[in-house]
Amino acid sequence: MTPKKIRNLAIIAHVDHGKTTLVDQLLQAAGVYRENQAVTERAMDSMDLEKEKGITIKAKNTSIHWEGYTINIVDTPGHADFGAEVERVMKMVDGVLLVVDAFGGPQAQTRFVLRKALQEGLKPIVVINKIDRPLADPVKVHDQVLELFLDLHATDDQFNAPFLYGSARDGYFMDSPDDARENVVPLLNKIVEYIPEPTADPEAPFSMLVSNIAWDDYVGRVAMGKILGGNVKKGDTIWALRKDGSKVSAKVLKTFSYSGLSTHDSEGGTAGGIVGIAGFEDVDIGETLAAAPDVEALPFVEIDPPTVQMQFSINDGPLSGKDGKHVTSRAIRDRLMREMKTNISIFVEDTDQSGIFNVSARGAMQIAVLVETMRREGFEVCVSRPTVIYRRSEDGTGPVLEPFETLYVEVPGDFTQGVLKGLLNRKGIMEHMDTEASGRTLIQATIPTRGIIGFETELVNLTSGHGIMSHLFKEYAPHAGEIVTRNTGTLVSMDSGTATTYALTALEERGVLFLAAGDAVYSGMLVGENPRVGDLPVNPVKEKHLDNMRSAGKDKTSKLSPPVRFSLERAIEYIENDELVEATPKTIRLRKRILDPNLRARMAKREKELAGV
Repeated sequence: MTPKKIRNLAIIAHVDHGKTTLVDQLLQAAGVYRENQAVTERAMDSMDLEKEKGITIKAKNTSIHWEGYTINIVDTPGHADFGAEVERVMKMVDGVLLVVDAFGGPQAQTRFVLRKALQEGLKPIVVINKIDRPLADPVKVHDQVLELFLDLHATDDQFNAPFLYGSARDGYFMDSPDDARENVVPLLNKIVEYIPEPTADPEAPFSMLVSNIAWDDYVGRVAMGKILGGNVKKGDTIWALRKDGSKVSAKVLKTFSYSGLSTHDSEGGTAGGIVGIAGFEDVDIGETLAAAPDVEALPFVEIDPPTVQMQFSINDGPLSGKDGKHVTSRAIRDRLMREMKTNISIFVEDTDQSGIFNVSARGAMQIAVLVETMRREGFEVCVSRPTVIYRRSEDGTGPVLEPFETLYVEVPGDFTQGVLKGLLNRKGIMEHMDTEASGRTLIQATIPTRGIIGFETELVNLTSGHGIMSHLFKEYAPHAGEIVTRNTGTLVSMDSGTATTYALTALEERGVLFLAAGDAVYSGMLVGENPRVGDLPVNPVKEKHLDNMRSAGKDKTSKLSPPVRFSLERAIEYIENDELVEATPKTIRLRKRILDPNLRARMAKREKELAGV
């Protein structure tokens, strides 16, 4: 197929604005589903975690065939923590479909991803989605998108992007909000008409920038990208031009194409098309594959730096190995290194302590998704609270610098004061505040990355679940001072065994419990929250001693309040620096980093002496 008949585009949008549903409609319109085949909702969200959270985590691509054209579609994440997935996709496409909610308008991640696309010179088509929603205002959102284009220095060509209006859920798009609501054909026609053909030369020698890495059980690593010159087929000898300047040759074992909902073995790839190539044991994102070793390497997009770091370590608790099958430090290290190969925004390094690894990323949620994926694969791992990555100024003599983010918060007007107070406590500085006719308040603030850790949960609590937040990396700036994010203490078990109703009934008076009767407990495990700051040693496994006057009957009628069960993200945000989250395939536990109470007390005393207290 010639480049003239190929269209490569990425779909970008804020979380929950409907882009994955829109892909489903395009797949259906192009006949990907047979007449008798069940339509999978949000088919592009292939990871279990994506379906559960309702977000896209990994960038994925597919293609549809329409009126003689091949339209390659890449579905990209909308959450800032997965920004690197977005940035490398921009090298594979020639245009973008910008999906914007007709009620919410452009949000922070819309701005983040669109900026990357416009900088790459990509041509946008704007889809104003969900026009059937109550309070939808497509005309106002149209103007907001044009203002956003101006803010992001769009060229005249990009600014004059075509607009479509419709509902991905109900399967119709129109050139004007008042047109007849029929089907998705107007959108497909606009893609063919407005997205430019790939700039690729079929007559040139083969060259391709590796923009993604996949894994195939039979041939190993698969390098994916857009072919910029020539063609490639099974059996060809090609070269990998590494980032370090070295050059390696290999024979192409297999080529893959991506259409509909599946990956297929293909005859090869032609200029302008998106293809997967197997043959190199060790190939990385950002490297160039070429027909000859003397070709100049293709440029790769710069990625925002990691700002958050967490420690991964083996589970050294008394219940280690009860749930998982991968519990050794070697297994954990191999899995983390494998993640680093396919996820360019995660960086893993060994520490000077055996079995402990530092994992850096763009945000706590990104690392939490990795931990959740690992526990589902049968790993047991302990993780620390996220800490930010500090820097010194370039000459090394200036003040300590920490990462700051631009935070966007949208809340009902009644909750504004509480949210502003919460931001102030986290060293946030309000930059801009606007109240809409609907009564919702839009707040823009600059806040240290430290202040964002745990703020999403606080926002949910402050606004009864009605608050929305998103954030973008802004800059490294001088340290903002101490931030206190937890003003409560914990109930720490001083014994091991099984939690009893008798013991927990007594402990309920001390605070909120994290476990139920019958749960396994060990010394050093956090079993509840203490309203006062500090650790309170408790015994949750204490049993009732019977005598002639009393019976055990009363225990059976004791009514305990349901325990607080933490999600993985919430647990990671909740713990302090001297605590860990123990994540196994079946359980999430909170514990002290040092389990032995005597050793813990000695360490605390030593730290006070060192601090001069």
